[in-house]
Amino acid sequence: MSHITVERNRRRQMNEHLKVLRSLTPCFYIKRGDQASIIGGAIEFIKEMQQLLHSLETKKKRKSLSPSPSPSSRPSVLQLTSPPPLASCSPFEAVKELSACCNSSVADVEAKISGSNVILKTLSKSIPGQVVRIISLLEREAFEILHLSISSMEDTVLYSFVIKIGLQCKLSVEELAFEVQQSFSQELLALTF
Repeated sequence: MSHITVERNRRRQMNEHLKVLRSLTPCFYIKRGDQASIIGGAIEFIKEMQQLLHSLETKKKRKSLSPSPSPSSRPSVLQLTSPPPLASCSPFEAVKELSACCNSSVADVEAKISGSNVILKTLSKSIPGQVVRIISLLEREAFEILHLSISSMEDTVLYSFVIKIGLQCKLSVEELAFEVQQSFSQELLALTF
């Protein structure tokens, strides 16, 4: 085979693999159709799925250590943290992002400021109508929902929101995490009565 034919086959195969990769990655992660954006978006998606897996494994370990968590347990204290620098982001980007976590036996909630948006993630058992309650809360507090991604595994669901802070918004990232956590707690109390 000539060098030109080998190169043509390699490019065709690369394009086919990129098409498959793009079809397997949710469209939110891919900003443009070029190769770098497709690969970068797939990397971000894989990182989020790894975080979900780690979170589920941690929750499973916690559940096995305490077999009967009390449904009325209060959320843990809010923790304002800087996320650990990831291999793909510079230390400057890691310092710019602030996040707040509010975890309980009902749900884990994380709100993270990223640039001019907030990334809100909740991990909990599937509760009917919970996503509607979160959306209502966000709209009531003057947040604009730019994107919502729902991932589920067995009876666990991960809601990932990208939200824009509205001009009328008065909540801090810590208060947002706490309010979303409370929406889970209130629903659980309503279900038990």
